[in-house]
Formats: sequence, structure tokens, C-alpha cells
Amino acid sequence: MEQLLPLAFLLVVMYFLLIRPQQQRVKAQRSLVSSLTVGDEIVTVGGLIGRIVAIDDETATVETTPGTVLRFRRTAVSGRIMPEPAAEPDSSPISED
Repeated sequence: MEQLLPLAFLLVVMYFLLIRPQQQRVKAQRSLVSSLTVGDEIVTVGGLIGRIVAIDDETATVETTPGTVLRFRRTAVSGRIMPEPAAEPDSSPISED
């Protein structure tokens, strides 16, 4: 019985260090792929950046530069690029010394 305790402890540690984080990454990727919409700016697993112009159940059509349209499997999308907030103009008066 005492020999099973270290084995059980090792299995619990492996679960929290290996299995659970991988399951969370898979869940986050599935959530990302299912939430893609036309107009999203994305990056693919190959590092290609573009904007989705059409999407269906299996593929996403991405425009990388004006006039260049590529089709990818939805699962090839590795992330969504959030637009940077517009810089607010500085309204404080500029004082010249």
C-alpha cells in the first residue's frame, strides 16, 4: 500500500503540470476558432497576418494585402489581433519657455 502512494502523487503532479494546461489550451483554441467573424484581423500558425473577408464551417478566406486573398482552414488560425486603441490628442496647452 505504501508503494502506491508515491505513484499516485506522481500521477496527480503530472495531471496538473502536463494534462490540465494542455486541455486548457485546446479549449481556448476551440473557443477562438468558433468565435471568428468576418472583419477580424488574425494571425495564422505560419505567421501570416490578414483580415477575414469570408468564413464558412471549415475555411476562412483571408485578405493579406489589397487584392491578395488566401483560403485557410479555420483551425490554422492561431490568434486574433486586437486593434490598438486610437491615440487621444493631448489637450493640454503647450507652454514654451
